[in-house]
Amino acid sequence: MATSTEMLAAFRELTTTKQLDRAELLDLLHDGIQAALVRKYGPTVRFELSVDELKGALTVTRLRQVVEVVEDPAAQVSVEEARFEDPEFEPGDMLEEDIPFAAFGRLAVQAAKQRIIQRVREGERARIRDEFADKVGELLSGEIQQIERGKLVIMLNKFREAEAIIPYREQNHREHFHQGDTIRAVLKRLEETPKGPRLILTRADGLFVQALFKLEVPEIQQGIIEIREIAREVGSRTKVAVISRDDAIDAVGACVGIKGSRVQAVVNELSGERIDIVPWSPDPERFAKQALAPARVARVIADPASKTINAVVDEDQLSLAIGRNGQNVRLASELTGWKIDLYSSREWLERGGESPLFAPLPPEEEIALQVPLTELDGLAPELVGLLANAGFTMLNDVLDLERDDFLRVPGMTPESADQLVGFLAELTTDETESGEDAAPPA
Repeated sequence: MATSTEMLAAFRELTTTKQLDRAELLDLLHDGIQAALVRKYGPTVRFELSVDELKGALTVTRLRQVVEVVEDPAAQVSVEEARFEDPEFEPGDMLEEDIPFAAFGRLAVQAAKQRIIQRVREGERARIRDEFADKVGELLSGEIQQIERGKLVIMLNKFREAEAIIPYREQNHREHFHQGDTIRAVLKRLEETPKGPRLILTRADGLFVQALFKLEVPEIQQGIIEIREIAREVGSRTKVAVISRDDAIDAVGACVGIKGSRVQAVVNELSGERIDIVPWSPDPERFAKQALAPARVARVIADPASKTINAVVDEDQLSLAIGRNGQNVRLASELTGWKIDLYSSREWLERGGESPLFAPLPPEEEIALQVPLTELDGLAPELVGLLANAGFTMLNDVLDLERDDFLRVPGMTPESADQLVGFLAELTTDETESGEDAAPPA
């Protein structure tokens, strides 16, 4: 039978290996000893636990109330029995008696052990959830501990207790790893299993590319540059659309880096996967033209009703625009969210295309009016929803409307109509003032 000193030493070792603090250790001790006492005396047993860390000893004191008639032997003791200990006992007093560990019995000690192990596991699971619940999309690193049936089992550097795996479908199949290799991946989701939470990591998702750029490009970490869209065919090619919140900083140039150093670091981590970085635009035609890079596009014509874009390229650019096995146009379509149909200049003319092939793109002023209402700061989502139900989805759809026009929108209140009129007035005023400021004084 273990002594209190041996038990306390075992708990201290448990505290060190499981990274528990003193409060958690005492709580575990209390819970385990309660399980042992319940096993021996019954569910209503009461006790006190004292720990002498200097001497390395535990003292368990059972508490029973002195009563005339015993109804609950686990928590009560008769006056007669109590007076064997002290003749001064009266009903209502509390009898305290120290219980040596030898008195617990093997089954009670086993119950305590099982309860403590259960509590430690529950604590570990809770810490894993707390640690990783808000870290989806973050880059993690570790060592490949095992490779089983295609999946990689990872021991993380900073949280070794967590179970982390990279499933076969979340791997780049052009990469080959071995047990003991160091690997980086992105947390895709937290999955609950009968054994507790499991971290699902990925190197195949666009999240991995985004996390790598965030690591290499300080402007992304600072929020100056934002990655708006990513389209990826893992192991082959990725297209990234970026936008800068600071007009003085070129989003594409910042992501490429001096002599391509930043993007090359990402390419190296992706085992040579090609990366196209293009500027994002709210105008679907301009965005589609950029997304089809490296091909030069002569003309793009959008059909909002079918969300289709017809892109016309010169004969010598057609194969480049299509890409190997249609990859370039497929990724461009995924990046923009529009279906892209490609035509050579000759085919477009033969099909009766009337638009001039080399017409300039709309000026920036028109593009500004083509911004979706959902992207305007300061416009309540409820109002955006009401306008969308009435068929108004873009800024230029509502810019010339009056208050009476807004009141005809189903669900629109006078207060909401006034709010919309005021919001549009502020936009117009800002544009007018900026124009006045730019004009030279008379």
